[in-house]
Amino acid sequence: MNSKALHVLEYDKIIDRLTEHATSDPGRKMCRELVPSADIKEIRLNQTKTSDAIARIFKKGSVSFGDNRDFTGSLKALKIGSALDMAALLRLAAFLENVARVKNYGRTARDDEAPDSLTESFSMLEPLTPVSTEIRRCIVSEEEVSSDASPALKHIRRGIMLTNDRIHEQLNKLINGSMRTYLQDAVVTMRDDRYCVPVRAEYKSQINGIVHDQSSSGSTLFIEPAAVVELNNKIKELILQENAEIEKILLELSLQVGEHVEAIKYNADIMTDLDFVFAKASYALEINAITPIFNDQHCFDIKKGRHPLIDKNKVVPIDVYAGRDFDMLIITGPNTGGKTVTLKTVGLLTLMGQAGLAIPAGDRSELSVFEEVYADIGDEQSIEQSLSTFSSHMTNTVSILANADENSLCLFDELGAGTDPTEGAALAISILNNLHNRRIRTLATTHYSELKVYALNTPGIQNASCEFDVESLRPTYRLLIGIPGKSNAFAISSKLGLSEDIINAAKEQIGTEDKKFEDLLADLEKSRKTIENERLEIAEYKKEVEELKAELASKTDKLDRQKEEILRQANEEARNILQEAKDLADETIRTFRKAGPNATIQDLERARTNVGQKISSKNKAIAAKKEVANANHPVLKESQLKLGESVKIVSMGLKGTISSKPDKDGNLYVQCGIMRTKANIRDLVLVQDEDGKAAMKKFYGRNTSSGKMDLSRAASIKTEINLIGKNSDDAISALDKYLDDAYMSHLNNVRVVHGKGAGILRQAVHNYLKSVPYVKSFKLGEFGEGDAGVTIVTFIK
Repeated sequence: MNSKALHVLEYDKIIDRLTEHATSDPGRKMCRELVPSADIKEIRLNQTKTSDAIARIFKKGSVSFGDNRDFTGSLKALKIGSALDMAALLRLAAFLENVARVKNYGRTARDDEAPDSLTESFSMLEPLTPVSTEIRRCIVSEEEVSSDASPALKHIRRGIMLTNDRIHEQLNKLINGSMRTYLQDAVVTMRDDRYCVPVRAEYKSQINGIVHDQSSSGSTLFIEPAAVVELNNKIKELILQENAEIEKILLELSLQVGEHVEAIKYNADIMTDLDFVFAKASYALEINAITPIFNDQHCFDIKKGRHPLIDKNKVVPIDVYAGRDFDMLIITGPNTGGKTVTLKTVGLLTLMGQAGLAIPAGDRSELSVFEEVYADIGDEQSIEQSLSTFSSHMTNTVSILANADENSLCLFDELGAGTDPTEGAALAISILNNLHNRRIRTLATTHYSELKVYALNTPGIQNASCEFDVESLRPTYRLLIGIPGKSNAFAISSKLGLSEDIINAAKEQIGTEDKKFEDLLADLEKSRKTIENERLEIAEYKKEVEELKAELASKTDKLDRQKEEILRQANEEARNILQEAKDLADETIRTFRKAGPNATIQDLERARTNVGQKISSKNKAIAAKKEVANANHPVLKESQLKLGESVKIVSMGLKGTISSKPDKDGNLYVQCGIMRTKANIRDLVLVQDEDGKAAMKKFYGRNTSSGKMDLSRAASIKTEINLIGKNSDDAISALDKYLDDAYMSHLNNVRVVHGKGAGILRQAVHNYLKSVPYVKSFKLGEFGEGDAGVTIVTFIK
């Protein structure tokens, strides 16, 4: 990539921000050297690594590579057998410990977890734990070797300690004894690494020893008493032995580390590369970036793209694309509307993507690989070269035209500006036409109306505009592809208070064709805004419909669950009642059998009375439960109930609408969703549920209060049932289900085919029909309807 485009598009600022996320000096150096690639395989691999690093940060958090350094000098010394100092060895130990932490970070949580593009790098790291452990055991700090580093060193240091103790003991005796009167101060001091005492100059001859120093005034001499000379000589000798032993220990450690020079170098390379990859991932998370899709067809489609150097809370995302239906985009609109930002966003995101960086854009954004990106953006007037703005831009343009090819992306800001508008527009059209004929992907911004017309009339070139709100005099920064923009100079001037006379006079200076074109643009903009508003309204309506559907589905699920619970409880109670009835019958039979043939009428009467009392107590218990259920609400009057009225069945907890008038016993039918339920007026309460009725009406597409519903069952139910060949029990069971379905499908009448035969099945059918509450009447078929072999059943409406 040419360095001029990298600078103009502010790629260097992206690199500066990326470098801040690296945690080691080699990693930061690698970030600073990052340049875009034109190899699509390399780009995809780098993007995959960045994506995998982001995933690992999400899963495990960030990782530091801070102990990774440039070990080139140390490794060269180790190769030739030189010994490293304590600081260098400690740095290597810290690095190897960092390698161990990074390797542990890279391990997968489960053996069956799929590897990613970074797995191999993590697995190739060699922590060399024994080496780092040995260094830590031997070296305490950059200035101190541990006494446990070797037995010899421990012995030497013990000798030094004992000799020091003897020296202090000897000197303390002298300064606290006969020598006390000759001393300037009763202290022990060091001169030239030897223990001395401060003696007054006039008593020099009184002290037998070696003079090592004197005070600046000459009144004090620092003398090593003869009694400790030998001991000081011994300490000096032991210190020399200590230094020699330390050098030996450091050499042995260096030789041990030197056996792993290649592994350490390989570790450093991997750590640097991982630090670089995780820096890219960390930066991607900072700017909320995604991994783009790459192609090599020179087509890009950036969705919700944001300039990474603008505050992500303030920047307005743009949708911009080119390369498939058109290869050139001409962007128009007023100043400060976002045209230049659009150019920079496209160019910078392209460079970032090709450098393996994630881009701040929406999912499924697509970029293409360009071998070169050329950009002529901004005012680069050169005083030194005496070039005007126009000359400076034209110099850049000439260079771009000479070097660009079909594998290039060209960006021009205000093409042809800075000179006579007529000539500038003609030059701009000629330049763009040259690029278009060479099939070079190009984005250009302009104020010239001639370029808008050129784009409208030339296949493969598309207009775009940066939206501007004339009412608020503010740009919206939205990019509208397919719509040429207006300069809005007259509208803006009018809003700012310029006289209408001046504005009208200015309009008269514009040619008729230009006026028509500007009016056409104004009409297009007005139509676009109308369509946009309608689209937003449709989206809102769609959202409301989805919410209503979800609410209705929730209510339907709740009703289904309540229905299942009610049926379960009813079946449970029915089983209990049947069991109690069976137990009572068995007890009664046992009582009668026990009575025997000699039982009197009085005995049998007492047994019958006992059974009757038990049945009566059971009935009272059931009635009491019902009274308790009805005790918490007032009993409704018949006059309060109207067809379609919303009510709640208290005992069942269901809401519905009244679909029939109550009979003489107060029984009526309530439509609960798709279920028509019989209830008593005493078990009902009125509810105010207009929202529920509205939702039901939307769901069924008609008024639910009438109980008429468009069910799929109504389309498939037949108007007759054939029971011929069935025994009475099976026939009645089939008839019961059929009548329920037919009634719920709102058929007025049905035919029951039972045949003539001996009349047993017909009689069973008629007996059953007498017990069905929603059967209004039934009769045998007439001549032509099946005669006595068919029964016509009419339902209550």
